[in-house]
Amino acid sequence: MRQKNLAKELKARGLIEHEGGGNIEEIIKTRRTVYLGIDPTADSLHIGNLVPIILVKHLANAGHRPFFLVGGGTGMIGDPRESGERLLLDSKVVASNTKAIQVQLSHILGRSKFTILDNALWLKKLGAIEFLRDVGKYFTVNQLIKRDIIKRRLEKDEESISFTEFSYSLLQAYDFLYLNKKYGVDLQVGGGDQWINIISGVDLVRRREGKGVYALTTPIITDKVTGKKFGKSEGNAVWLDPLKTPPFTFYQFWFNIPDESVEAHLKIFTFLPLEEITLIVAEHKKYPQRRIAQRHLASEITRIIHGDSAALAAEQISSVIFGTRSLFSLSKKECAMIIKDVPGAHVKRQSIKNGLLVVEALTIAGLAISKSEAKRLIDGGGGSLNGKIIQTPQATLSIKDFHHNALLLQRGKRIAVISI
Repeated sequence: MRQKNLAKELKARGLIEHEGGGNIEEIIKTRRTVYLGIDPTADSLHIGNLVPIILVKHLANAGHRPFFLVGGGTGMIGDPRESGERLLLDSKVVASNTKAIQVQLSHILGRSKFTILDNALWLKKLGAIEFLRDVGKYFTVNQLIKRDIIKRRLEKDEESISFTEFSYSLLQAYDFLYLNKKYGVDLQVGGGDQWINIISGVDLVRRREGKGVYALTTPIITDKVTGKKFGKSEGNAVWLDPLKTPPFTFYQFWFNIPDESVEAHLKIFTFLPLEEITLIVAEHKKYPQRRIAQRHLASEITRIIHGDSAALAAEQISSVIFGTRSLFSLSKKECAMIIKDVPGAHVKRQSIKNGLLVVEALTIAGLAISKSEAKRLIDGGGGSLNGKIIQTPQATLSIKDFHHNALLLQRGKRIAVISI
């Protein structure tokens, strides 16, 4: 893709929030060596990390050279946050988290060639005198305390900021300087909340080396219900690690994106051509009850993160839950995925042979708090077994209701699995 067309597409997809050192057309008209920094404060990335990673992949696909900087050094310090100082991690935890993140990045980038570095390699060797002389003197305290998050922390005695956190942006700026000098890195990308830290690096390189370098940031995606960004600190992280957020749960998160957000999410989180997204959205608006756009979104992003087989299995399970396919059409592997990923309960086979009442199953599965509530649910036509309305509270479960040891119960949009 020609760079001019790429700039136009990145804007059309809503991937660009800030541009530093020039406009995006100027920035990417030349092949750049671009880097994105990620602090290894957990052993998995989450969807809050995804947007700048996707921007890097677009740039890599267009021929720009990507670097990922896993912050083994800065991860031991922690970026200032709105409330309270981050827990400082020891080197062993940081090293373990770094290794896990490297694997996830490799999977997402696929065939795109990239370099992964750990800033602990140079930050641990950086002496205090050298840091203060060669970095600190290019920043004024006046500038630093005017930064929004630091300013807000300083206004509250109970939320005062330590010198450790206060120095974080200088360390990140030094990373840009180091990478520029050693590897020719001339573009840094990151989330919009990193803009001040990133532009500090641009300024440091310009002042120290007399070079023009560049910056791009992506918008912060927020939870439409709470208004908060997705992440560890907010407690609403959707993890990329399948052990933390199973592929089907991951798929369902995207499937449940509201209509007003789905077009923007298709543009930002998938690599579907914009023309195809336009057609998908148009079809979705004709038949919103089919959730056509959400299906495409969930399928594409699950495929990117977890691979083709996991995405296909999640689609198949979803089609059963929403009544377009029968549970009995699923493979043994897909049923095993249901048992693993969908909330529910395990019961003994003998309980089924003894005639387990469906009202008991609903309570065991957590869809009703008592058998009397389960009875009222069934009497009102609100309970389903394998996609079919349960007709009577006296109904019992049979071995024939199970397929590869799985059975699905449903209450409205809530789903549970009973396994044997």
